Amino acid sequence: MLWATAGVVTLGFLIALEIAARRYGVPGPITSQVREVIVAPKSGFLLYAGMALTMVVLTRRQRFIAVGVALGIDAVFLVVRWAVGADLTDGHPFGNGALWVILGCAVIAVTRRTGPERVLLLKGVGLGLLLVAGRKTGDTWLLITSKTRPMVLDPYLAVADHALGNPSWLVGRIVTATGPVGARALDYVYAQLAVAAVVVALYQLRDVAAERRFPRHHLVRTFLVIGLLGPGIYMIFPVVGPIFAYGVDGGHWAVANLWPDLPTPISAPHAIPFDEITPRNCMPSLHTAWATAIFIHSRKGPRVLRYAGTFWLIATLTATLGFGYHYGVDLVAGVVFTVTIEAALRSLERGWDRSGIQLVTYGVAVFAVLLLSYRYLPMEMAAYPWLFGPLLILAMVSVIYGYVRTTSRWETKAVPARQSEPRHELVSG
Repeated sequence: MLWATAGVVTLGFLIALEIAARRYGVPGPITSQVREVIVAPKSGFLLYAGMALTMVVLTRRQRFIAVGVALGIDAVFLVVRWAVGADLTDGHPFGNGALWVILGCAVIAVTRRTGPERVLLLKGVGLGLLLVAGRKTGDTWLLITSKTRPMVLDPYLAVADHALGNPSWLVGRIVTATGPVGARALDYVYAQLAVAAVVVALYQLRDVAAERRFPRHHLVRTFLVIGLLGPGIYMIFPVVGPIFAYGVDGGHWAVANLWPDLPTPISAPHAIPFDEITPRNCMPSLHTAWATAIFIHSRKGPRVLRYAGTFWLIATLTATLGFGYHYGVDLVAGVVFTVTIEAALRSLERGWDRSGIQLVTYGVAVFAVLLLSYRYLPMEMAAYPWLFGPLLILAMVSVIYGYVRTTSRWETKAVPARQSEPRHELVSG
């Protein structure tokens, strides 16, 4: 019932976004995904990552067959596109085969499987399709934010960012100094965040095929909830980022060409108009949110996975600031946002109790206070950075500390107490 309800809600949400996108004359998430059955996909890596999630329910032999079929289909598509001279400037030359395999698993589940085996295979298909559909949904959401929010609140965050020492300007100069090599490496990390998430998720789901069931909580759930709730906050707090509002990428819409050379002056902020193309996707930073989720879920993995999770978090934070996509205050809000969602999902998994309710309530309260402070107290934050800067960091750390302390207590209670072995005493007679 839970999976069926989630499926119905997701389908309804996708249909609503499809209708909204059509109102603006562009294809919605459903149309975009259906087109990629034939046309060159925008992200072949993401489609293969989705196929990898689907394959967690397959046996080893079935996985080899699935990969072979996907590569074979992609080879055929590549030959046909080469023969007809298809333009691949807006897409990847591969990825269709992975989507065909996912859809083929769905057909097999309906026509060739019964009972628990059918349900398990459909869950795997749903997991893979949710990952790729999440990307399409995000693209549509970003379009809606640019069309429905003509005014942006960047000046408020630019002023509030003085409390943290303007980290976007500082890191932006550092990344610029590294030249094209450093920028290209960070851009790859930034763009392939979903692939990193799949690596962690595959480790968490490695025993699904053997146990014939999914774990009650894993990274994909957190990723999907972040992607579902985050764009809604974009609508409340529309921001385009320093590279657009204060840099060359903003064109004539930019307030001034300041980023990353000169910090913004401290003056009374006000909403400014911006174009109908640039997404208002800064508050909170969802790249920070997703990288934080990867870091959290990689903590229980082997050492190499823990190191990879730490690297991806640091590199993502550097890229979001260094490319001018986010302000420092965006990152603080993104971390609080993720930790609160993770606490809520963990509480839902184990059953709500007082500690879980308190932790989630506190996280929501801190996140709300952050947004209100950025909107209504930016001048005070910039005027007293020695006060508000530490307060921002302290608020974020307090949520992290509450999460670590509470979840550690949960895990301690979940481990059954070790029963002492009976003592056998030698009795001389």
